[in-house]
Amino acid sequence: MINKKVATVQEALQGVESGMTLLLGGFGLCGIPENSIAELVAKQVNTLTCVSNNAGVDDFGLGLLLQHKQIKKMISSYVGENAEFERQMLSGELEVELIPQGTLAERCRAAQAGIPAFFTPAGYGTEVAEGKETREFNGKMHVMEHAFKADFAIVKAWKGDTAGNLIFKGTARNFNPSMCGAAKITVAEVEELVEAGELDPNQIHIPGILVQRIFQGKTFEKRIEQRTVRVLK
Repeated sequence: MINKKVATVQEALQGVESGMTLLLGGFGLCGIPENSIAELVAKQVNTLTCVSNNAGVDDFGLGLLLQHKQIKKMISSYVGENAEFERQMLSGELEVELIPQGTLAERCRAAQAGIPAFFTPAGYGTEVAEGKETREFNGKMHVMEHAFKADFAIVKAWKGDTAGNLIFKGTARNFNPSMCGAAKITVAEVEELVEAGELDPNQIHIPGILVQRIFQGKTFEKRIEQRTVRVLK
């Protein structure tokens, strides 16, 4: 069995260069590849195109790359928690492509499945559809969307094995699974890394064939984007 384990995040991200397109998993601050993002900052790569549902917050997640002006273009669905993102977008420093959340997920899944394009009703009649082919199916208009073409997919899983099989936990299953195998190279950072054969096959969410490199992250801060509490009487 092929061993896909690498010892460090530096080894896992070997080959990431300025100007590349990266898919980054997670939902808000949940399930984001924290160790990999920190290494991207340290590598000082720039002019990146980053595809992610969110853009992090000002001082965490992809917000760290924005702080250091390393992102040229963001392709996202929800970006409302990052003031620096807003500033760069309004000033013209940052290119932004906002797309419906389901379309973002499907463009990842299509790339994963080797499907070059698909039609969706989402966005028809709006700015999202400008310049795109449209077609009618069953009396309803649809917009053609292309699968992403990315150099690296960087995901975070709860548990994985040395063969690259992954198990996600809770909300972290958003976008992470669909990004696996959707780029030339998929890198997975995990909280717990075990030997091949130790995971229950019935619990595996992503098979190792979709992952090229896997490593165990050193630290996971797991910040909460907006903490909401109530007093129980």
